[in-house]
Amino acid sequence: MVEHTFLLEDISPLEVFGVNNLRLQQIETEFPEVKFVARGDELKVKGNEEKVTKLKAILDALFTEIRRRGNISEVRFTEIIGPDIRNGNGSLPANIDEALVHGSGGIIVKPKNEGQRQIVAAGQKNDVIFATGPAGTGKTYIAVALAVKALKEKQVKKIVLCRPAVDAGESLGFLPGDMKDKVDPYLRPLYDALGDMIHSEKLKHYLTQNTIEIVPLAYMRGRTLNKAFIILDEAQNATEMQLKMFLTRLGEHSHMIITGDDSQIDLPHRQKSGLLQCMRIMQGIKGMAFVRLKATDVVRHRLVRDILAAYEREDTRKKGG
Repeated sequence: MVEHTFLLEDISPLEVFGVNNLRLQQIETEFPEVKFVARGDELKVKGNEEKVTKLKAILDALFTEIRRRGNISEVRFTEIIGPDIRNGNGSLPANIDEALVHGSGGIIVKPKNEGQRQIVAAGQKNDVIFATGPAGTGKTYIAVALAVKALKEKQVKKIVLCRPAVDAGESLGFLPGDMKDKVDPYLRPLYDALGDMIHSEKLKHYLTQNTIEIVPLAYMRGRTLNKAFIILDEAQNATEMQLKMFLTRLGEHSHMIITGDDSQIDLPHRQKSGLLQCMRIMQGIKGMAFVRLKATDVVRHRLVRDILAAYEREDTRKKGG
């Protein structure tokens, strides 16, 4: 048994322990064999030497992040202490530090989970990638990061981001304003991701010059996109004909990423999802990759995993009953 004491003199204990010690409880859950004693700006740990060594590596990374930024988000905290991104010796894997984009406000965009790393790896060998999985796994965000990286490195001349204008319980006709006003709410996640990765003035220039286009899926018909990075988000809400149309827009020296959550299809009852069809009929095509993210890849609030698990249990119960 070994004991180690961490002094938190130069960082806020609240950032480490969390409100009502919720973060400390999360750390304790990851290391059940280790005993923790927190008093003021001091944290004592005691346990097996191997476990304490692993814990020290994790906490050192956590403290470094807090010192650098002054605080730490819930998502980043979970990334550092969570089990899914650690290797055997308790340190962060080398490839987790490989930045894809240095964004606005000091944001560094890099893979945050195994699923995102698989998307990045697939993008190095394939021109078309299908990335599917539950909400909160960062499918769209990492896809936009790869597109921005390709644009900044002049691998492509433009980025085209699109979504089907379909949402649960809504219709474009019921929304106020002109067509742009109607479709912007559907495309907002794409704007948000771009805002993290490109300075506002530069982004405005790209949008004005159509170097970056954000368009509804229906507007893609009839186009051929050469030397472009094209992303279709929420592809589970594209019909079979729409997705066929989208895929055949692929021109020379272009890349596509299609993202979607096949558990959240909002199409009218009689329409079939084109994403489900593609996942069935396009397996094995050279130059095309399929990446499936899991609930364990969720990078939003830690409760999102539990929420998804609860719904999965309910779905299993209904199918079984």
